Amino acid sequence: MRKIELRVFPGRNVYIHRPAALLLLDLEEYAGRESKVFPGFNERLLQILPGLESHSCALGRPGGFSHRLHSGTYLGHVLEHVILELQELLGLDVRYGKTRGTDQWGVYEVVFECPCGGLAEMLVDVGLDLIHTLLAGLHYDLPSALKRLRQRQAEVDLGPSTKALWNAARRRGISVRRIGEGSLLQLGTGRFARRVQATLTDRTSCLAADMAGDKELTKLILRAAGIPVPRGKVVHSSAEAVQTWHELRCPVVIKPCDGNQGRGVSLNLDSEQEVLRGYAIAARFSSRVLVEEYIPGRHFRLLVVDGRLVAASERIPAHVVGNGCDPIVVLVEQVNQDPQRGEDHEKPLTKIVIDDIVHQVLARQGYSLQSVPAAGAVVWLRENANLSTGGTAVDVTDQVHPLVAATVVRAVRLIGLDVAGVDVVTSDISLPFDWGKGAIIEVNAAPGIRMHHYPVAGEERDVASQIIASLFPPGTPSEIPIVAVTGTNGKTTTCRLLAHVLQQCYETVGLTSTAGIYHNNQLLVPGDTTGPWSTGVLLSDPLVDVAVLELARGGLLRGGLAYDSCDVAVLTNITEDHLGQDNLDSLEDLAWVKSLVLESVKPQGYAVINGDDGPSVELLSRQKSNVILFSLQADNVQVRRHLGVGGRAVFVQDGQICFAEGDKLEPLMSVEAVPITFNGKASYNVANALAACAALWGLGVERSLIKQGLASFLPNAEHNPGRQNLVTIGKQSVLIDYAHNPASIEGLTRLARTLTTGQLIGVIAAPGDRRNSLLFAVGEAAGRGFDRLFIKEDRDRRGRGPGEVADILRQGALAAGLSPAAIQVCLEERTALWAAFAAAQPEDLIVVLYEDWDYTNSLLAELAQQIPHLHRAYAIAGSL
Repeated sequence: MRKIELRVFPGRNVYIHRPAALLLLDLEEYAGRESKVFPGFNERLLQILPGLESHSCALGRPGGFSHRLHSGTYLGHVLEHVILELQELLGLDVRYGKTRGTDQWGVYEVVFECPCGGLAEMLVDVGLDLIHTLLAGLHYDLPSALKRLRQRQAEVDLGPSTKALWNAARRRGISVRRIGEGSLLQLGTGRFARRVQATLTDRTSCLAADMAGDKELTKLILRAAGIPVPRGKVVHSSAEAVQTWHELRCPVVIKPCDGNQGRGVSLNLDSEQEVLRGYAIAARFSSRVLVEEYIPGRHFRLLVVDGRLVAASERIPAHVVGNGCDPIVVLVEQVNQDPQRGEDHEKPLTKIVIDDIVHQVLARQGYSLQSVPAAGAVVWLRENANLSTGGTAVDVTDQVHPLVAATVVRAVRLIGLDVAGVDVVTSDISLPFDWGKGAIIEVNAAPGIRMHHYPVAGEERDVASQIIASLFPPGTPSEIPIVAVTGTNGKTTTCRLLAHVLQQCYETVGLTSTAGIYHNNQLLVPGDTTGPWSTGVLLSDPLVDVAVLELARGGLLRGGLAYDSCDVAVLTNITEDHLGQDNLDSLEDLAWVKSLVLESVKPQGYAVINGDDGPSVELLSRQKSNVILFSLQADNVQVRRHLGVGGRAVFVQDGQICFAEGDKLEPLMSVEAVPITFNGKASYNVANALAACAALWGLGVERSLIKQGLASFLPNAEHNPGRQNLVTIGKQSVLIDYAHNPASIEGLTRLARTLTTGQLIGVIAAPGDRRNSLLFAVGEAAGRGFDRLFIKEDRDRRGRGPGEVADILRQGALAAGLSPAAIQVCLEERTALWAAFAAAQPEDLIVVLYEDWDYTNSLLAELAQQIPHLHRAYAIAGSL
């Protein structure tokens, strides 16, 4: 078996509304062979993965997969369940999987839920390796495989602190997007977006973080404010360290001046030898070493968020408890077996690492690693109590004395941090500080919050929610409005019209479309940008106030959605196009893909659906949000029924665009007053205008602004480039459009007929990745609609040979009744254009269907220069 391709969906996708992955798998020599034909395979599989017995599969009950396994199922399906079970063994909550064949023999799509996308590839590799090994009748080392998977999971998954922030934001309904593979998160979208990295927020100044990172500078600031801190100073040599110890005349702490997480820290040193050893350890981490007085007492971490104390923990240094039998080194190994302990910060606790400091602390207690402590004896392994060095924590939030809390909050305010962890040593946190009996040791930026969420004793404190609330106080918006538009035809025009109207309401309107990514009318990124990447570009930009997203089939299938939910979704129509691609063979398949956009609408949002389009109407029953129907007919049955139950609809009645809700009707404007409808003759643009009106209604845009926007949106190269652009080259009228499927060509030729008294001449092509029957239908539509055809081919033939697409289009046009004499094949676009202009009379209309807007414009500009006696120069915005 061989993996062909692996796609990871970080959010909603056509398969499931949770993160998932899709594997394109070639079964190769195992194609067509069921699991039951391999002797002993099923038994070995269930023995090594007994959890498979509980998988339901299609039967919908535990044991369903086991039944399928013994009755016979293909190995792609087996791999799906193996991957799901591996994730269960890693502690991931997964349920969804689906395997289906493709139009290639032995090639399957294996879809599996995958909350940790960075783990997907290794899961597939391990699953394939396991199955291959069992098929060969060999032993598979599952524990080693799981160990590798857990190591990879720790590398790529979010740590406990970041995951707590993620979950807290999601509980508030705030969208979360991971940036890169670290702990940087974007919360919210557009102008409302905020960023956090662990507990470092975009409100944390670099200056404050740097001040907190310099322990001596922090002490200087706090001491100047009358806050108790240990005496001490920075040294740069071991001799200076010893000299400082003598000057302080008390036990000391030695630590890196700019260290963190307890690394290189030695406590309670009170001899020259200990000081020298402590300095040597600290100097490994920094050239500036802090020697300060040791404050005896218990260690506490107090968390301050937005000027308030929100949690406090007593931190217990790493230790083991003797059992009278095992040496300390074995006791450490036993403690580290706790599944709550990880190698770093990926779990609530961290494993204890044996280093020089551990040896030093043990020696001071009269122990070595080989010592066997008495039963019940507590053996300390460190004196500093950081969780990152193996410590644990007990919640003491309710015990903190108000004066201690006030002092800690003031310390954080003096440093200038919005989120800070303050390390305090005192004998009793419920009593006020007394000089020499309690002090603030450090103020830390980006504090870990594991100890507050996962104490070994005491109440769990949801401090992540407090941090989120500091960034998004209750009632504060986090998401910009999103309008998502999908469908077969009309998406681009509808999106551009929406963006045009919304510019009257918002300062910066973000738009993704087949022509590029825009801020208002400024093109940021050219090209077909109708996938999840372009959505992310807009939603991560703090300048964007509202986003209008064109979402095409390819992007939905290959990447899913890059947003959590939208305010309005528009489904323009579902007609024959792209069939035969991506395993889509019917209009129902296309509807399945497009329905993802409708399903992403917020419960209080609106799905805008074409009431005149049968496949679109079929999706009505599945819609959970509000619905606005649009129709070219006031007496549309679906519209009447929808209004009958109090629903909303936008339709044409007596030549007027009307808004209706229940039994209330409000005319907006005449259809003829909307320029892109060509006085109502372009029925498909009437439908696009109705869809835009419905979406704007769902967004709550004022009717006067909708009317003004519709009236000022023109079918030209400035407002709607490449869509029904009527221009003049010399004395010849030319209509430029992107129609490329039967429905769009039929609508375009109906409009074109109304724009000329002469012949209708088409310069046409079609994308080569469509199947032959669809290309033939395009040729038929062109044969019915045009009087003469000049058939060209796209420069990107998408895998077809020269002349192959053109011949199919020609056959379709002939089948529609167009005479052979009226059809001329010119494969190169330049040749086709020149031939069409040479054949046209002044009263004729030439319709040019382009592949590349800029390239076609350049050819037409060149042609304009060669036509004698030009009455008017040809100009299209951006092409000359």
